[in-house]
Amino acid sequence: MTRVALRPVIREAEETLRAAGVHSPHADAEYLAAHVLGVERMRLMMVPMITPEQLGEYQKLVARRAERVPLQHLTGTASMGEIDLAVGPGVFIPRPETELLFAWALAQLEAIGHEHQPIVVDLCTGSGALALAIAHARPDAQVHAVELDPAAFDWAKRNALQLADEGDTPIDLHLGDVTDPEILSQLNGKVDVVVSNPPYIPAAARLDPEVADHDPHRALFGGPDGLDVIRPMIATIARLLRADGVTAIEHDDTNGSAAAALLRDHGGFDAVCEHPDLAGKPRFVAARRTE
Repeated sequence: MTRVALRPVIREAEETLRAAGVHSPHADAEYLAAHVLGVERMRLMMVPMITPEQLGEYQKLVARRAERVPLQHLTGTASMGEIDLAVGPGVFIPRPETELLFAWALAQLEAIGHEHQPIVVDLCTGSGALALAIAHARPDAQVHAVELDPAAFDWAKRNALQLADEGDTPIDLHLGDVTDPEILSQLNGKVDVVVSNPPYIPAAARLDPEVADHDPHRALFGGPDGLDVIRPMIATIARLLRADGVTAIEHDDTNGSAAAALLRDHGGFDAVCEHPDLAGKPRFVAARRTE
């Protein structure tokens, strides 16, 4: 069997993806190669040659990525914190910028201390990314997650069962509407931290094909200004949080000040703070529940 040198194959794939308009052609070419070979990306240098069968599988995946099918749909996984999540059609793919919201939540939990079991709620959980990453990092926490869309909920349930089987603290999943006045009413006034990555893209926004053609629109769009879910969800957050409990909501980079204004105008929050992402764009807003 004639083997093929891997590095030239990856270079060719990179050029194919670049010509197709893929934003990260080098990284994606390597991630796909690592997926086919069953190794971590950083260990590709240890695999100088591949079989014709591996080459054929790789070229098929590269062709689909060139059609702007999301990388995560091709590999079947996305990451958040220290966990890997199963993802695919029907569920929003977690984004790297949401890692900042995850890190914020862990910092808040650390500040609370370990004297009592913290209660965390993730609203609009999608694949379960934030909720499950928090439960993995803080096995002492009681984590609840809410998702409206049945298809996304099934992905979250699949991920939750997998991580529980691997030893993580199980989370409580709830199929429901985060704007429902009765959702999680058993937790009223008891929650330490509420996080949310809700649908927040303004309806007229222009999106890359990976997003527009593959992420469920229900998970993307938040009405004309991107705030149609956030606006009524704030009442839910206020109801759930204990005094001095904290919340953080991810939002579109065009409406950070508007999201912050909604929290200020509610009257039940203080310490409202806008947080940028690594590119300096407004990414999430945090606040503390007053007495």
